[in-house]
Amino acid sequence: MDPHLIGYLGFVVVLILLAFRVPIAIALGSVATGGMLLTYAWTPWLPFSLSAAVGPVGSLLSTTPIDFINSYALSTVPLFIFIGHLAFQAGFTTDIYAAARVWLARMPGGLAIASIVGCGGFSAISGSSVACAAAMGRIAVPEMLESRYSRTLASGSVAIGGTLGSLIPPSILFIIFGVFAEQSIAKLFLAAAIPGLLTLLGYIVVVMIWVRLRPESAPMPDLEIARSNRGQALARCWPILMLFAVIIGGIYLGAFTPTEAAGVGAAATLALGLVLRRLDLGKIGEALREAVTQSAQLFAIAIAGKLFVNFIALTNVATQLTDWIAAAELSVFLVIGLIALLYIVLGMMLDPLGIILLTLPLTLPVVESYGLDLIWWGVIVVKLLEIGLVTPPIGLNVFVIKSIVGDKIPLERIFTGVSYFLISDFFVMLLLLFFPILSLFLPSLL
Repeated sequence: MDPHLIGYLGFVVVLILLAFRVPIAIALGSVATGGMLLTYAWTPWLPFSLSAAVGPVGSLLSTTPIDFINSYALSTVPLFIFIGHLAFQAGFTTDIYAAARVWLARMPGGLAIASIVGCGGFSAISGSSVACAAAMGRIAVPEMLESRYSRTLASGSVAIGGTLGSLIPPSILFIIFGVFAEQSIAKLFLAAAIPGLLTLLGYIVVVMIWVRLRPESAPMPDLEIARSNRGQALARCWPILMLFAVIIGGIYLGAFTPTEAAGVGAAATLALGLVLRRLDLGKIGEALREAVTQSAQLFAIAIAGKLFVNFIALTNVATQLTDWIAAAELSVFLVIGLIALLYIVLGMMLDPLGIILLTLPLTLPVVESYGLDLIWWGVIVVKLLEIGLVTPPIGLNVFVIKSIVGDKIPLERIFTGVSYFLISDFFVMLLLLFFPILSLFLPSLL
């Protein structure tokens, strides 16, 4: 059998398995293993021999996971996850939301805007969209409902705000992209800073327009909260601001690598929590448990994804696909549009990590063949994955909010809420596509 055909069939089988809700790690790992066995066993011009395939495939299965996990850059992932959980247990995320709530209280829709700003602040030290949505959802959604915000605005603003965890550095998706695309993670973090801020500002503008057009969606500004001590509320945020300055400032100034920044950030978060008496052994243990569980899940998927990359490379599918596109002489805009459409469609069905591991073996060679900057492309990919976090029928962040609110808000109301914010995402995406300097300016200074 033609190795190319085995590669394409493997891709289709993975999609079928995922459609039947087979866990992404099992789907990618099993198809990669079976596909490599067939590829080695079905050598052209030789009879089919499964025994001849066992040796090389067994060698790959025994060495690939260990070599992959030993990656220095990947050690960043559990550290940033740990930082996020420690910050949540220490109440630093609550401080961000409380300060934003006081400072924005006079604005129509102030609580919704505060929720989005809080998500942005949490994202700046966490790197996980799901963790961001879960943490802010527990804090902000109940308060907005109690303040008589519409259920659509309350749930939609937090669900969309949680996606900032994918874009605002440090981001786990950027770490995974950097490892698989062999790009500088520090440059990817810096490239995402301006797009992240543009996205956050876009969401705020949507809330302001929403409340102006539909005043019944949000109550009048809370003057009692507005009269609160703004300075005191902002002063309570100094730990989170210091952590952000240490992590991102240290990377930007070249004081340490992203991995070192993650280690320093984790130590600093733990030290601040203990000194301020916001952490005890129970909370530290809970943060460790959550971080270990989430990291184990991510690494299981990442290892399976690495095996799938090896399978695609073995079948030479990516090279053939690149040759086809070159022969067709498609314009770069059409190619980018088709790849973007692929990400949006997959985002309706799969989680972001699964999408990035499934598609990079096929899309990266195509993008490189057109001479596009992979740092810029990494921002585009993560932005597309961010959109996928809230698009039906999967929309992970939507289901996270649904698990928090229970029967108080129907699922379709949450999807309706985020749909308005997707208009802003569309405009930001166009800006990033037509003005790459928005992504590449800060990395050029590194």
